[in-house]
Amino acid sequence: MSNQPFRRVAVIGAGTMGHGIAQVTAAAGVPVALYDLSSDAVERGLAHIEKNLEKGIARGKVTVEAKAATMANLRGTTSLEDAATGCDLVIEAVPEKLALKQSLFQELARFTAPSTVLGTNTSSISIARIASAAQDPTRVVGLHFFNPVHIMKLLEVVHHPGTSSDVIDAVRSYGKAIGKTCVFVKDMPGFATSRLGVALGMEAIRMVEDGVASAEDIDTAMVLGYRHPIGPLKLTDLVGLDVRLHIGEYLARELDNPAFEPPQLMRDMVERGQLGKKSGHGFYRW
Repeated sequence: MSNQPFRRVAVIGAGTMGHGIAQVTAAAGVPVALYDLSSDAVERGLAHIEKNLEKGIARGKVTVEAKAATMANLRGTTSLEDAATGCDLVIEAVPEKLALKQSLFQELARFTAPSTVLGTNTSSISIARIASAAQDPTRVVGLHFFNPVHIMKLLEVVHHPGTSSDVIDAVRSYGKAIGKTCVFVKDMPGFATSRLGVALGMEAIRMVEDGVASAEDIDTAMVLGYRHPIGPLKLTDLVGLDVRLHIGEYLARELDNPAFEPPQLMRDMVERGQLGKKSGHGFYRW
C-alpha cells in the first residue's frame, strides 16, 4: 500500500487486540508475524482473523481476493526471535502489566535493529515507564488500538517526552495506511480515551449501585441523549469488568482522583466472576 512506512511487522500477543492489529496490518499489504507463547494461542489468533474476514465477505465488506491476500501476509510463530528479526515495527499486545512489557522490550533489543520502532498497545500504562526498559527509548511510542480492531477507526498515538519525531511521522503514515484516524496524545495516565471513558463508566456503575436507573436505561440515555454508539455499561461488559477495574485503580492512584475508584458493585461482580461478555454475564447476559 502507498505511504506504508513499514515493510515487515511483528505483533507480540495473539489475543483479542493482537490478532486484530495483525489483521489490519496484513490487510494493508504488509507481511506480519503473529507471536504468542503457545502454538494453540497463535492458531486461535489466526482462526479469529479468518473468521473476521469470512464475516466481512458475508456482509459484502471484504472480497474473497482480499481475504486470501490478507491471510497470505500472516504467519504465526512461538519464537520471539523469529517474529522480531528483520521487522521495522514491533507492536506488543501483551497483558497490562508494566513489568511484563518492560521485560519484553528488554528482550526485543536482542533481535531488533536500532531503527526498529517499538509500539505498545497499552490503554493506560505510562509510555515513558515502558520505554525506560528499551535499548533506545526514542523508538518507543504508544499505539492504542480499539476493540474490535478491524472495525474501530481510531488509533490513539501516545508520545512520551523522548519519542522521536521521525517515529511519530512514521506511525502517522502507518495509521493512514491501515485505515485509521490518528489522534496524538501526551503521555499522561489514561491518555485521552481511557481517562474519559473510564470516568464515565465508573459513574454509570455507581448509578446502578445507587439504584438511580437500570443498566439498560442508563445506556439508552447515553445512546439516545448523547449520541454515544454504545452505552458505558455495555462497553464495560465488552472490555471486561476485571480489565476496567484494574485501569480504574491505576488511574485513581496516579491522578489522585476518586472519580476513577471502582465502585463496590464492580468489585463484587468481578469477585463473582461476572466479567462481562467473556464470562457470559456482566451488566448484561451474553
